[in-house]
Amino acid sequence: MDRQTWWKNFSLGTELQISGSFIYNGLHQFDQLKGFYHEEEIFEFVYNLAVGIERLMKVNIILLEHNYDSDQEEFEKSLITHNHLELLKRIKRNNQLDLGKIHNDFLQLLSKFYKSMRYDRFNLASTYNLAPERKEFIDFIEKYLKVKISIDGFGATPNDKRIKKFIGKTVGKITTELYNILCESARGLNIHTYEVRTYSKAFKIFLCKDFTFEKENVLRRELLLYITNPKVESNFKFLLEEIKPLEFDGYHLNFYMSYSWCICRILKKAVHFGY
Repeated sequence: MDRQTWWKNFSLGTELQISGSFIYNGLHQFDQLKGFYHEEEIFEFVYNLAVGIERLMKVNIILLEHNYDSDQEEFEKSLITHNHLELLKRIKRNNQLDLGKIHNDFLQLLSKFYKSMRYDRFNLASTYNLAPERKEFIDFIEKYLKVKISIDGFGATPNDKRIKKFIGKTVGKITTELYNILCESARGLNIHTYEVRTYSKAFKIFLCKDFTFEKENVLRRELLLYITNPKVESNFKFLLEEIKPLEFDGYHLNFYMSYSWCICRILKKAVHFGY
């Protein structure tokens, strides 16, 4: 295997894995949002998606455009951009992507965020433009879901199942279209760039094509119900009995249960040690 083939097969394969991880992390962050008030939470969501989709696009461009006659230095310079729509144009030159206005608008949001908004607060002028990524993102949701998003007090709009499915569907369409092109390109070059590690973050995104965390949330609930069921006998319960409980503050139990993802980690550790 020559150097260029190794690069496209293995180095770019790792980049695909990284891309999937960023996209996963962004969607997971969005699943954790209660509402749309905290701008740093929206920043984290948009940032991860912007990086993940950009890297996925660049893997595509290398597989589509690069050949043995390419000027390597000039080609690599052409990849130094964060303009998602320009990257998309390069991919679409000889490929059909079934993307509509909603997807282009979302990519424009990512591009605008990464080019300027992510650094806005380092400038004094940011005092006249508070939370730009939050405003742009809320505008996007309001435009396509025909809803009014409020961030004020007790009347704030919750990040409900409808909004989560909408974002998952939008991101999923973009991601799947790009991954399908990548698969075609890799197979045409007789390489395996499209392969991802089983049960990794990228596996959920590219192979399972699952862009919400609804299944994981149901599983978490069912696990809690199962391990707390008095009719179920399990050595895992002996482990729980050995753990001395902390003296929590007097919040309602629902408050603590909202952080119940930690139970899954305890369960995973218990299984590892043979309980």
